[in-house]
Amino acid sequence: MAFNANVAIIGAGVVGLAIAAEISARFKDVWVIERNATFGAETSSRNSEVVHAGIYYPQGSLKARLCVEGRTLLYELCAKHGIPHRRIGKIIVASDDRETAHLEALKQRAENNGVGDLSILSEAEVKRLEPNVHARAGLLSPSTGIISVHKLMEFLYQKARANGADFLFGAEVIGIERSGSGYALQIRDSEGISELAAQIAINAAGLGSDRIAGLAGIAIDEAGYRLHYCKGNYASISPRWHGKVSRLIYPPPEKTALGVHLTLGIDGRMRLGPNARYTEVVDYRVDKGIEREFFTTARQFLPFLELKDVQPDFAGIRPKLQGPDEAFRDFVIAHEVDRGLEGLINLIGIESPGLTASPAIARMVSEMAKEILS
Repeated sequence: MAFNANVAIIGAGVVGLAIAAEISARFKDVWVIERNATFGAETSSRNSEVVHAGIYYPQGSLKARLCVEGRTLLYELCAKHGIPHRRIGKIIVASDDRETAHLEALKQRAENNGVGDLSILSEAEVKRLEPNVHARAGLLSPSTGIISVHKLMEFLYQKARANGADFLFGAEVIGIERSGSGYALQIRDSEGISELAAQIAINAAGLGSDRIAGLAGIAIDEAGYRLHYCKGNYASISPRWHGKVSRLIYPPPEKTALGVHLTLGIDGRMRLGPNARYTEVVDYRVDKGIEREFFTTARQFLPFLELKDVQPDFAGIRPKLQGPDEAFRDFVIAHEVDRGLEGLINLIGIESPGLTASPAIARMVSEMAKEILS
């Protein structure tokens, strides 16, 4: 069977859904191809569900700009459409003088990114805001929040559908070829192999985005598009402590991750995680032994915790462009016209803060599509 489209979006995670909702409001014949049986089955449903402020990322990077822009858009979207969220704030805690100096550097970086509402807290000020948290000092980010990612994705899916977008679930792209001024996508599902012809192909395939780029003829190692899977485990905290802390509590960030932190769910549940372990395979089983690892780390700033309070919960995989011990890598959001692939838009390495940035990413990609189709 053959289909025709103006725009084909590969991947229905939160970024693919945001793009679909945005682009389908401007163009007809938008198709979304997702290899899983439903939307958001991978990275988008296995994360901390945090709306980030834009603290951590180098000035001028896409991660910095799109996080700050996306955070504003996301809060506006949630407020307008009743998507569950809470702007509860976050405290990055320091346990010694070295970490306290790191907080000052983070505050300066955030201000360079346009985040001007942070404040350094003394030990007494941390204790006043969070009596059950131990810290030498803290960095308060009042605009950090939490969100129901599933409700967000459900809204974006329904919005795209209402705009006329079509979705193919359980469908995997196995080939991409140039066809006239567009692309022919070979798609395999339970009924066999079909073809979708599209003027624009948008690669928002998350963990599979480097594979999709390769199918389009890009040498992914030469282009720097090879992904490195980074697994993050999460643990739940006993319900007996729910309500003990009212904000997100983070340690200073590590080189490859934000560090094991305390998150609060919309439902009030408390979790620790994620850690960061590079892996060659996608395996969502929680690693053995994380209870003691997380307890030992979190006990430094949550002194009320006992080992019995920490239980394995779930795991997620982050699609990182930087490998172990490698330097910062920014999002890749590129119209590949310079590679002779006009009409192909690649989104690769969309890890954190991809959730927060998703509305801004969608606007950026929609503008790219407008230029291509005009």
